[in-house]
Amino acid sequence: MVTYSRAALFILVVFGIGFAIGSTNLPGAWYAGLTKPPFNPPNWVFAPVWSVIYVLIALAGARTWERAPRGPGMLLWTAQMLFNFTWSPVFFTWHCTGIALAVIVAMLLAIIGFIAERWQADRAAAALFLPYLAWVAFATLLNAGIFLLN
Repeated sequence: MVTYSRAALFILVVFGIGFAIGSTNLPGAWYAGLTKPPFNPPNWVFAPVWSVIYVLIALAGARTWERAPRGPGMLLWTAQMLFNFTWSPVFFTWHCTGIALAVIVAMLLAIIGFIAERWQADRAAAALFLPYLAWVAFATLLNAGIFLLN
């Protein structure tokens, strides 16, 4: 059982860093001018989806930390967070859609690795990552579409 204080700390850290990166790497005019795939959702969808996903990521991280703070699950959790927080500057600030695609594929692999590693040890933590996996798989398709169309 994850403690409330640990869960709150993880939520605060994940949201805090995510907000800082999101607010300093805004889509802007460059993104608005890109050709996007027809399945690209409206911009307003991203903030609420990421808010829910960040809570799930934080809870999975808190559970993993309490069970094995130096184990492979925590290493994979940390790796996917580093890729997650790297993607926005690469895509929105540096305008490197190809490098961003490589970053998001690496993130997707780290998410899959986390789920696979935690599935036997802590199925709840693994299950908390399933919506994240679905969203990042979709985001990977969006990134690939933007890369190919531009």
